[in-house]
Amino acid sequence: MIGGQDRGQDGSTPCWQGSGDGAFSASNCNQKLPREGDFLMQFVEAHGARIPQIGLGTMTLKGDICVQAVKAALQIGYRHLDTAAFYGNEVENGEGLRQSGVKREDVFITTKVRENNLTPENFNKSLDQSLKNLQLPYVDLLLIHWNNKDIPFSVSIPALCAARKDGRAKHVGVANFTTKMLDEAWAVTSEPLVCNQIEMHPFINQDKVLATSKKHGMAVVAYCPIARGKVPGADALERIGKAHGKSAAQVSLRYLAQLGLVSIPRSSSREHLKQNIEIFDFKLTDAEMVELKKLNATNMRVVNPPHAPVWDTP
Repeated sequence: MIGGQDRGQDGSTPCWQGSGDGAFSASNCNQKLPREGDFLMQFVEAHGARIPQIGLGTMTLKGDICVQAVKAALQIGYRHLDTAAFYGNEVENGEGLRQSGVKREDVFITTKVRENNLTPENFNKSLDQSLKNLQLPYVDLLLIHWNNKDIPFSVSIPALCAARKDGRAKHVGVANFTTKMLDEAWAVTSEPLVCNQIEMHPFINQDKVLATSKKHGMAVVAYCPIARGKVPGADALERIGKAHGKSAAQVSLRYLAQLGLVSIPRSSSREHLKQNIEIFDFKLTDAEMVELKKLNATNMRVVNPPHAPVWDTP
C-alpha cells in the first residue's frame, strides 16, 4: 500500500482511491475532450492502461446501426469502444471508427476471444481474424471473454500474454472471472492483467470480485450498467435522478463511476449516447451512494449463460 492505494504486481497504481468500504474513486484523472458540448472525461488507470471511464458497448448492435452508433459516439466525444468476436460486429466497429474522423491512436479499443478459442492455435487465429475485421494492427485491450473449464489457465493465459508480447494487444485482461479464477490466472500470467470485465449495476452484489480485482491492481469494467433496462423506472434511481436533474440511467452510471469502475453502456440513440457520457458534471452524496448500495441485496444477475462459471456468493 502506497499513499492509501493498492499497487499491482508490476508496481503500477490504479487511478483509484480506496475508502475502506470497497469503494473506489477515479479522481485526479480528468481530461477535457472535444465534442458537441463540453465535459470532463475521467479515466481509470491500471498496470499502464488508461481506460476512459465511459465507453460504448456494442453487443447486439449490427450492420449500419452499429456503424452509425460508433461514428456518432466518437463524434460526440467517446474515446472507448468495446466489441468482441462473439458480437459479430468488429467490421462495423472498425468502419464506424474510420467514418468518425477520429484518429485511431485517440481511441481505446477492446475486443475479446471466445471460450472455444483458448488453445494457442485457435487463440491466434481468432485474434488475427479480429484484427482483420477491425482493419487494425493492434487493439488496446484484449480479453478472454469467458473461461473454458476444459482448458487450464496454464494454456489459455500464456496464449493471451503472447498477444501483448508480439504487439497485437497493448494490454490484456479477462472478463467474467470469479475471485478464485482471478487468483489462479495471476499465479500463471507473465503479463499484467489490467482488467476484469463483469456485470455490474446497482442491483447486483459483486463485492468479493471487486475486492479481489483491487487486490491485483486491476480495473473493473462494468457491462450491463443499466441492467438491461431495469434501471429506468426503479424508484430510488428515479428519485435521486430527479434531485440532480438527471435520468435514472445517468444515476446508475454515476454510481459506478464513483465506485471507480469503467462502464460500457450500449445505445444506438444519439440522445442516449450523449446522456450516458454526461455524468461527470454532478456527484451523488454519501447518503445516496449508501442507498444505492443497498439495492444490491437483490443480487439480480441479468447475464448467466450455460457456460458461465460458478459465481461468487455475496
